[in-house]
Amino acid sequence: MRFLADESCDAAIVRALRSAGHDVRAVAETMPGSPDRVVLAAALAELRTLITKDKDFGALVFERKAAALGIVLVRWPSYARSAAPSAIVEFVATRGMEVAGSFVVIEPAGVRIAPIAT
Repeated sequence: MRFLADESCDAAIVRALRSAGHDVRAVAETMPGSPDRVVLAAALAELRTLITKDKDFGALVFERKAAALGIVLVRWPSYARSAAPSAIVEFVATRGMEVAGSFVVIEPAGVRIAPIAT
């Protein structure tokens, strides 16, 4: 899959996805400090799924009706952070097709998926 990793996304997640063969562009590497709307627009323009820890993207797509290919929100507590990269890679490998057109929340307790209205 093709991802745009927001600046809030843990570098370990970026490395794990890249190691698993995914095309991941990191905002921290290519467009640091960009506002959320710019990041979301870049992901859409490049046909990438946004991966983030920033809940503000939910407001952008659900309240402000911003367009998005798909968003993965990582909600992992700091005490369990080391398990997040492998869990995300596993989710993408097994259920990655469900991300298109969806807002996905991944947390230790499980996964929630909601369609993004277009």
